[in-house]
Amino acid sequence: MKKIISAGHICLDITPVFPAGKQYDSLSSLLIPGRLVQMEAADVHTGGSVANTGLALKLLGCDVTLMGKVGDDSFGMMIQSILSRYGAGGLLVDPGSSTSYSVVLAVPGLDRVFLHSPGANDTFTGSDIPEEALEDAVLFHFGYPPLMKRTWEKDGAELISLFRRMKQKGIATSLDLAAVDPNSPAGKADWRKILAGVLPYVDFFVPSFGELCWMLDRERYDRLSAEGRDMTDSLDMEKEVLPLAEQLPEMGCRVVVIKCGTSGMLLRTAGKESISGIGSRLELDTEAWSGQTILQPCFKADIVRSGAGAGDTSIAAFLAAILNGRKPADCIALACAEGACCVTTYDTLSGLKPLDELEERIRRGW
Repeated sequence: MKKIISAGHICLDITPVFPAGKQYDSLSSLLIPGRLVQMEAADVHTGGSVANTGLALKLLGCDVTLMGKVGDDSFGMMIQSILSRYGAGGLLVDPGSSTSYSVVLAVPGLDRVFLHSPGANDTFTGSDIPEEALEDAVLFHFGYPPLMKRTWEKDGAELISLFRRMKQKGIATSLDLAAVDPNSPAGKADWRKILAGVLPYVDFFVPSFGELCWMLDRERYDRLSAEGRDMTDSLDMEKEVLPLAEQLPEMGCRVVVIKCGTSGMLLRTAGKESISGIGSRLELDTEAWSGQTILQPCFKADIVRSGAGAGDTSIAAFLAAILNGRKPADCIALACAEGACCVTTYDTLSGLKPLDELEERIRRGW
């Protein structure tokens, strides 16, 4: 079985559950100073790329090693306990740091809001990944550098070094982003410059539309944000998303997947010469993956409870499908289908379905 490393950001997600049947027009109508808001029980689970994508890959039958960092505190112990239920572990414990956490406000009728503390993620570096862990690795997936200080500071020098190291070993590489708080130190970083430095070492680049738009087309991002709605609602994939995607192979990456929420996903791949540079251990079908542009519509979810982790699990399905030798169109369809399953539950993992089951449902017309 091909071995994957899922590294990067990990945290504890605390999601207060809103009473069923209520819809809200805006956060300002809900979060009023001095007001008591009656809630259901909170859902507490692991979050971040390492847990969401890594454990989803494990549930999809992949051989995955998780590499993240937590503090020596109660939240850190909770994360390790949760991971142990899935037969996963081996996280680094930094006694001098706190464990990262997010309070996820999944308000019915509105996009999610995250109250986040990066904790030990800010001290993570490439040196935290030992050489012996890379011996049999075929794919290296790294998630959420905007929430990990050492990876984005100094114009991304640490992130670039980490991905260069993987490429030199013939390991295929995958990079996911995260939303950036414009008022944080990460929001002041030159993300176009960081991406220009790291993308030549990235085989599969899998950001969301909002993240990418913020980094590469701030004027459009500000315009869409000012409209006061989820910016992925009713996106024109050809006019609004494809122009962004077309910039990325020119910056050096080989396969681009842009997550667009309810508008679906877009897959764009580079030409044959560039695709042939994907990590040799993966043994990808170069012909099948060259010069592809696929606009994949969203699959309708049976019920929507929370979007937390949907992007991460969709990428897990995408990567698992690649490792299983599926064609590009099948990989992106399975990614969208898994995302539609993820949102049916409050946690990230319990709604997931095996790839074969998803394929059968797609074949039957969903």
